[in-house]
Amino acid sequence: MIIYTKYFTLSHTTEMGINRIIKNLKLNTNDVVEYCKNKVLDKNCNIYKQGKNWYCEIENIIITINSYSYTIITAHIKR
Repeated sequence: MIIYTKYFTLSHTTEMGINRIIKNLKLNTNDVVEYCKNKVLDKNCNIYKQGKNWYCEIENIIITINSYSYTIITAHIKR
């Protein structure tokens, strides 16, 4: 499934990305793409572009997305 937002399309990440996001956010799910899509689509998500990446901030989480390939690169807890 591809989710269209007013900014970009999210559809995938890499195997390394999945492992990194699960570790960083301490997730109990393997469906990292769906988790990130839901966060990005939330009306409270602040989305902005900086350099070659999009950053999506919601709650205490920052999701990083490559602006060319729309690959979900990583997500981490804001400090």
